[in-house]
Amino acid sequence: MIAELRAVVMRADLERLGRYDEHRVRQRLRDSFSAQHTFVIMIDREPAGCVTVRPAEGGQLLEHFYLAPHHQCRGLGSAVLRTLLERTDARGMTVRLNVLRGSAAQRLYERHGFVVEVQDPIDVFMVRAAGAGTVPKA
Repeated sequence: MIAELRAVVMRADLERLGRYDEHRVRQRLRDSFSAQHTFVIMIDREPAGCVTVRPAEGGQLLEHFYLAPHHQCRGLGSAVLRTLLERTDARGMTVRLNVLRGSAAQRLYERHGFVVEVQDPIDVFMVRAAGAGTVPKA
C-alpha cells in the first residue's frame, strides 16, 4: 500500500524533474522502509497516508510522508506534522528531511519552521531545530 501511495503522490514532481521510473519509485521506498518507525494515517478507518520518523545522527529523520491525493490540501498534513514536531520539540530533537525541488510540500515544511540546509538539482534538504518557531495551528 505505501509503495503504491508513494508512486501516485510523487509521480507529477518526478515527471517534472524527468526522474519518474515506474519501478524505481517503489523500490526506493522498499530499500529504506522502516516499519518500526512508520505510522499509517487513518481517516474513518481507512488508510489516508503514512509518515516515517526515525532516529538519525543528531536527531530525527522525517521521511515517506505521503497523503492520498483526495486527502491533500485539507489541513491533514499540517495536523500530522504539528503532532510530530510537538513530540520532537518536547525531546529537544532536530528534525531533517528532504523534498523534491519545486514540490508544494516544501512550503508546508517552511511554515512549520524547516529551513533549507542544502539543495541539488533534484532534492532540497531541510532542517528544523527543536522549538524553531511556533508550530502553526490548522
